[in-house]
Amino acid sequence: QVQVVESGGGLVQPGGSLRLSCAASESRFTIYAMGWYRQAPGKQRELVATITSSGRTNYADSVKGRVTISRDNAKNTVYLQMNSLKPEDTAVYYCNARPSAAAPGTYWGQGTQVTVSS
Repeated sequence: QVQVVESGGGLVQPGGSLRLSCAASESRFTIYAMGWYRQAPGKQRELVATITSSGRTNYADSVKGRVTISRDNAKNTVYLQMNSLKPEDTAVYYCNARPSAAAPGTYWGQGTQVTVSS
């Protein structure tokens, strides 16, 4: 059982920046993959970015060039640096952790609200 906790959400003006953090409560092993997903009102949850323990990244087309995902393997912590934020980025952002490449199971955080508005 892995507990996942996000932080860093809040209210930001269009064009502004935010940095989200997510820590997974696994101290024994390096989690295989961690990522960020978001869900806007009335929309389905969608991928934002993922990163593996080897540093392989994947970004949604809608955020490429504006966000950067990174991680600290020793801390099982993942970050999402978001720049040039747009109102359409407003959503609840969820962190996801996949402990092993050999198993498909994942753990979700509770979500953190990001609101982009003047």
